[in-house]
Amino acid sequence: MDCLFCRIIRGEIPSKKVHEDAETFAFEDINPQAPTHVLIIPKKHMVGLREATAQDADIIGKCHLVAAEIARKRDIENGYRTVLNVGPGAGQSVFHLHLHLLGGRSLAWPPG
Repeated sequence: MDCLFCRIIRGEIPSKKVHEDAETFAFEDINPQAPTHVLIIPKKHMVGLREATAQDADIIGKCHLVAAEIARKRDIENGYRTVLNVGPGAGQSVFHLHLHLLGGRSLAWPPG
């Protein structure tokens, strides 16, 4: 598959890896919007949340738990955000489901 994130997982494109386990891969965003901006992705290719099924619930939940673990390690537990952009209208530009972990600065509401 020629998906950018699948190629990163396979090591064909360099990344600053933050976490890896059997099901997930996390790396620093190349255009960070906060001091901590990490992308957490399932190793299984999934286009996005819109295309997910009930069978994908465990891996989507696992991505959030990985985000919480990274937040603990980076000492940003007093305030961080996890974001799933769904579709181009929401800013999704890579069509492999990915969770953004943003933290390390004050995050305003509403976002965007």
